[in-house]
Amino acid sequence: MADTRVTLCGIELQNPVIPASGTFGFGYEFADWYDIRCLGSISLKGTTWEPRFGNETPRVAECAAGMLNAVGLQNPGARRVIDEELPKLAKCYDKPVMANISGFSVEEYQKTAALFDGAPQVGWLEVNVSCPNVHGGGMSFGTSPKQAAAVTRAVRAATKKPVLVKLSPNVTDVAEMAKACEAEGADGVTLINTLLGMRIDMRTRRPVLKNNTGGLSGPAVFPVALRMVWQVAAAVDIPVVGMGGVTTAEDVIEMMLAGATAVEVGAANLTDPCACRDIIEDLPRVMEKYGVRSLSEIIKGVKPWQKT
Repeated sequence: MADTRVTLCGIELQNPVIPASGTFGFGYEFADWYDIRCLGSISLKGTTWEPRFGNETPRVAECAAGMLNAVGLQNPGARRVIDEELPKLAKCYDKPVMANISGFSVEEYQKTAALFDGAPQVGWLEVNVSCPNVHGGGMSFGTSPKQAAAVTRAVRAATKKPVLVKLSPNVTDVAEMAKACEAEGADGVTLINTLLGMRIDMRTRRPVLKNNTGGLSGPAVFPVALRMVWQVAAAVDIPVVGMGGVTTAEDVIEMMLAGATAVEVGAANLTDPCACRDIIEDLPRVMEKYGVRSLSEIIKGVKPWQKT
């Protein structure tokens, strides 16, 4: 019988499939479609210290093999997520979840992390370092190893929960970013976040998105994501959670062969609300097809071809 269990930072998951932040709301919304208890975990919608309305519309645009988004972290704020959203989720999901947190200063990250540290439903903190640093000229925390390290250090000091840092692909050396976070106490890293892109309306001759640019996700980014997961897994000694264009059970296995311990599914949830369920149900068949008896076995150690 196929064994789909994996262990992420000391917490066992029934399977490695996790809906990615920003594509699955706060989880309970999808319980009308299927029993979400089948999921390995859930990465909650990105949350900031204060409520955010997000960017002006239009903020989503379709493109070949994917989509662009510039939603802008719309969320009700950390306190309301803990007081209102998590109790709703608890009625239909009883496993540990990931709280995806963001901030516009190191202090905001730390305050938000400390608040979620007291939430028993939260198993991990997934720290999104793609926000612009309002005190540092607007540069994203995730494009500077020094700034990413500072955020990691602050969050690590604010919580006893495992800390996973979500890395941006919009950098020269993603492995360097991962090592900087590992050095400051990160228990794992998740990658990739979206790639920066844009579309132009041929009629108006202006960008489709009000924000001009947005994050590209979907099947188009899978080969890039796979390459970065492979690079990072070979460079650090902490677990890697892979994501980026995952749509099938085969993609999950491929991500794990590249070094991922678990796999997040993002844009696929927006085109098919049952995507994660279908991937999980298909995993045993794909495992049997490729002679994989246990998923935990294929992620142990760095493969010879993985050394860089």
